[in-house]
Amino acid sequence: MSKRRKYRYWSKEEKHRIIKRLFTEDIGVRELCRDEKITTALIYKWKAAYEEFGKQGLENSVKPRNPLAKLQNKKNLTELEQLQYENMKLKIENARLKKGYTNEEVVSIRQKKSSKKSMK
Repeated sequence: MSKRRKYRYWSKEEKHRIIKRLFTEDIGVRELCRDEKITTALIYKWKAAYEEFGKQGLENSVKPRNPLAKLQNKKNLTELEQLQYENMKLKIENARLKKGYTNEEVVSIRQKKSSKKSMK
């Protein structure tokens, strides 16, 4: 049985930090990959983009789809992240209320969707 991988999102700043380590520290690609828990192919891809376009080359072409999930899965949130998380939850609740949904209706819709998926 194959193990399901969780895709990680790397911000431009995180990529830049890792590539800077490659250039400034006396460290090999493999060692850097072990430290950061990423593949060598990813390092070489980021390195080529950085050498060709600079820091702009590390910009993500696709933004994460659910910014709330990124904060939801984190164990220790900073105060700023806690405020951002709470703000996003309130925005979602506000949008639902504008559409006329109540929390109970949202729960029932989710249950219907999950039961349809389990039937397939």
